[in-house]
This record gives sequence, C-alpha cells and structure tokens, in this order.
Amino acid sequence: MTRFSTRAIQAATRVPHVNQIASAVPIYQAAAFSATDAAELGDVLTGAVHGYAYSRIDNPTTAALAAAVAELEGAESGLAFATGMAAIHAAIVSVVRAGQTIVVTNAVYGTTRDLLVRVLGGLGIAAEFVDPTDPAAVEAAIARTKAPALYVETVSNPTIVVSDIAALAAAAHRHGALVLVDNTFASPYACRPLELGADLAMHSATKYLSGHSDVLAGVAVGSRERIDAMRPILVDVGGALAPLAAFLVLRGLPTLAIRMERHTETAIDLAAWLQGQEGVARVLYPGLPGDPSHAVARRQLSVYGGMLAFELSGGRRAGQAFLDAMRLAERTASLGSVRTIISHPPSTTHRQLDEAALAAAGIAAGLLRCSVGLEDVEDLREDLELGLAAAVEAGQAK
Repeated sequence: MTRFSTRAIQAATRVPHVNQIASAVPIYQAAAFSATDAAELGDVLTGAVHGYAYSRIDNPTTAALAAAVAELEGAESGLAFATGMAAIHAAIVSVVRAGQTIVVTNAVYGTTRDLLVRVLGGLGIAAEFVDPTDPAAVEAAIARTKAPALYVETVSNPTIVVSDIAALAAAAHRHGALVLVDNTFASPYACRPLELGADLAMHSATKYLSGHSDVLAGVAVGSRERIDAMRPILVDVGGALAPLAAFLVLRGLPTLAIRMERHTETAIDLAAWLQGQEGVARVLYPGLPGDPSHAVARRQLSVYGGMLAFELSGGRRAGQAFLDAMRLAERTASLGSVRTIISHPPSTTHRQLDEAALAAAGIAAGLLRCSVGLEDVEDLREDLELGLAAAVEAGQAK
C-alpha cells in the first residue's frame, strides 16, 4: 500500500469519469496533461496527433473558445490569447518582418500604435499611417512601400470611423498584401471581416465577447494557414490564455447578440440627443444619418454598435470636468461592458501621443469616448446632463 503523501496526491488528482455532456465547457485548470506513453507524448508535442501536453501550448478550454469565435466569425481556425494585444502582436509579426513596412489606418488604439512605433519599430519594422476613408491613398501607400500587410480597425478607436473593409481588402490584395482587422468595437455579431475579404480578424475578448469587465483575453481567427503561422508565436512568446479566463469569455458569447442589440438601441438614442446639447461640438456615431461613416456602416454592419464619441467645445478642460461630474458612468479606459464607460482618450487610451500626433489621428482635445452599457437610457441621459453642465461651466471659466 502506498504511503500517505503519495495517496493524497493520487486521490486529489484523479480525474472523474463522466458519461454525460456538461451544460458548459469544463474549466481544464491544469498546467499539464499526462500521456499514455512516451511515444504519445512525443506525437502530441510535435503535432503529429491532436492532444494536450502543456497548457502554454494548448488547453481544451482555451481551444473551445478559439473554435467558438472562429465559428461566429466564419473562419477556418482560431487562437486564444492572454489579451487582445497579444493577439494583435502575434498577427502582425506572423506577417511582417524586419526591414518591411506595415500600412496602418491613422486612428487606431493607442497601445496598438505604441506596439507598432516603439516596440516593433525598434526591431526594424516600419509603420506608415494612412486615412482609411481614402482607399486610393491606402492602395498607393501599399504599392509604394511594398507592404506585406494592411492593418485596420473595423470601427476606429476612438474616432468611430468605420473602415470599408471590402474596398480596402480589394486594394491590398491587388498588391499582395494581407489584411489584418481589429474587430473589437464591432464584434462578430455586427461585422465579420473575413466575409468582406480580410485575412485575419482579432478581438480583445475582454470587451464585447465577454461583456462583463471581469476577464482579460484575446482571440485571432482566420484561415488554417494564417493561424498556424501565429501558433509558434503564441507558444514561444508565452501569450497563452488561462482556462478560467477562457471559460468566462465562453460564458459571455451566448448573450452577445442580445447585448449588442441593446447597446445599439441606447447608443442611437444618446447620440441623437447629444447632437442638440450645449457645449457639444460634434457627435461621432455611424448610426446617425449625417455621420461620415453612415453609408459604409449601413452596408457593412448588422448593428451600429455601442461605441460613440463626442467632442466638447471647451477642449481638454471641459472633458476632464465632464468626467469628474459623472455619477453613473464609470471613468476608466475599457469598453464593451454591461456598465457605461466614458473616457478621455487624450489622457487615457492615447496618452502616448503628443498634440501633433493626436491632431493627425483626428483626436480633438475635448473628445470623449463612450462605451454605452445596458443601463436604462433615461438614467444615462441624466448622467450625461450632469457632465455637460460641468463641461459648459468649465469652458466658461477663465
């Protein structure tokens, strides 16, 4: 008979046999998986047979998440990552090499820009920023730089510009460039970039896919060939997603459509209301008929989504006063949650940019980005009224 410590280890790690199908994907909270023999372990580690050996390489729960998002996006394959930025990093470096240039739309998430300019720029990868609303200029930049890839956001962060993915993909493919799309702001419910010609789509699953601001995760989807090119980067850099985090995102996916419909309904109401308010210079929301992105959004999006932005005429001081007056909306830098979140991009998500870079990206000093939550619209309108009153007062102060 084995001794106590040995028996304790064996008893506590014995996996139960279950014939029935669980109503939720189980959390395989294991760092490693034991093989039947040495030959099987070698085959699993080399990829000769499908299986699991070490959760940094693959895990059943994270694989289930990747497969689910790939199915929703209409993709052949997917990979789950620890964060959206890990997915974006792997997508870019799987395509672009040192000495090459990647063409990028001018308004992108601040950390994505920092990754491109500071991190990858230091490794010999150049980035050229272009206006996504001018496909001819985008194509010219790809042709001139011989870029292997074009990087766009379905809906730009934070200026809420909707890129015409079909037109941009056609332009890029004419010159042999792949198209990488950050689809976080839209979600697969609103837009599926691969169906429009993109080669890879990435998500910060922290946002709409999970929907509850309680997990960090990222996902990339595409053809099997493109995802296989990303897999070694995930494994070797160590951007693996934890099984519990994968479970939390999987929990959010079944309600994605319902949430996106409600986010959109409320956002349309608030955007229309904001247009007539004192102190608001302009409102950026593709669901508004007069918005520059409205025509593209009508063709490309099934719903307009929950992200809107508005520019205060009082500038940076007005923006900060607005945030300080909020009682309901959260003051933070995330988005896609059940809670409404309002941020001031020049001092948060795009704090890395100086005034000239902000202007080049179309980010005004008084711009506020609003991720509309699931609260009652009347309560949100009352909260915005508090912010606007404080912003107007701040703008009038000497």
